[in-house]
Amino acid sequence: MPYILLQPVTEAVAAIGGGSPAYILAWIGIFLMVALSGVGSAWGTVIGGSATVAAMKKRDDIFANCMILSAMPGTQGLYGFGAFFILKDHINPEISMITAAAIFGAGLISGVVNLISAYWQARIVANGIESIGNGNNVFTNTLILGVYPELYAIIAFAACFLISGMLPM
Repeated sequence: MPYILLQPVTEAVAAIGGGSPAYILAWIGIFLMVALSGVGSAWGTVIGGSATVAAMKKRDDIFANCMILSAMPGTQGLYGFGAFFILKDHINPEISMITAAAIFGAGLISGVVNLISAYWQARIVANGIESIGNGNNVFTNTLILGVYPELYAIIAFAACFLISGMLPM
C-alpha cells in the first residue's frame, strides 16, 4: 500500500535526472540558497521600509537617507542569486554524490547566512531610521554599522565561489 502512494513521487524523481539522488540533492541546495536569501532580503527590506514609513510621520525630509538604509538588506538576495550562477554549471544528471553534497552544503551555507544577516542588518537599520526620525544625525553611523552583517553575507558568497572552483565541471 505505501508503495502505491509513493509511486507518483518515484516516477517524478525518475523523470528528473534519471532518478539520481545526487542530482536532486544538488538542486535542493540551489533551491535553499536562492529561496532563503530571497526570503531574508524580502523580510529585511520590509522591516527597514516599515521603519521608514513610521519615521516619516515625524519628519518628511528624511526619505532619501532612510530609503538607502532600508534597501541594505536587499543585497543578500542578490548574493544568493549570484551564487546560483556560479554553481549551476556543475549540476548535470551524472553528478557525483560528493559534488552534489558540496553544492548542497554551499547552498545551505549561503541561504542560511544570507537569511540571518539580512534580518539582523534590518534590525540595525530600523533602529537607525527610528533615531533619524527622532532628529538624531546618525545616518553615517547606521550605514557603517549596517555593513557589519553584510560582511558575513559577502563571506558566504565568496565561500560559494571557492567551493565552485574546487568542483569538477
